[in-house]
Amino acid sequence: MAVIQKAQPEHVKGIARVCTEGYWATYSEMYSADYIAAVIEEFYNEQRILEEVENSSREWGGYFVALENSEVVGAGGGGMISGKEGEIFVLYLDPRRLGEGIGTKLLEAITRQQKEEFGAQEQWVSVAKGNEKGIPFYEAREFISCSELSATHSSTEEKIVSVRYWRKL
Repeated sequence: MAVIQKAQPEHVKGIARVCTEGYWATYSEMYSADYIAAVIEEFYNEQRILEEVENSSREWGGYFVALENSEVVGAGGGGMISGKEGEIFVLYLDPRRLGEGIGTKLLEAITRQQKEEFGAQEQWVSVAKGNEKGIPFYEAREFISCSELSATHSSTEEKIVSVRYWRKL
């Protein structure tokens, strides 16, 4: 059974591994390898993750990890985008561990932080259009599709679109 806690520096390598493997597993059939590699290089490198573990704020609540026998099997984080609105920025699991409730526990930890520490009353998440892992997960947790927008790193060749989801807390 995975235990959820705030990430510490010793979890950085595990966070990088889970996010990298999760990103590849989620998007390998949707996007080019070059695009995936660029996103991973920017967001899931150990130096950036260490900074994000050591420096949290209202805007970035820090990483939460799911640990099993001291191994990172999931990671996620979010922050506040306005006075009363929180957002899930990242949530990935070891691809071999889907369907075990680990993602739900991570989402609950991030949501609890946003509500209790930061006063969130609403929550947002952007999910890539066509992401058949993320979309059913968030819809099952009462997120409602609101709009679509071009995603970060989106080029004219890739045509990457994110769906914005919202829920009341």
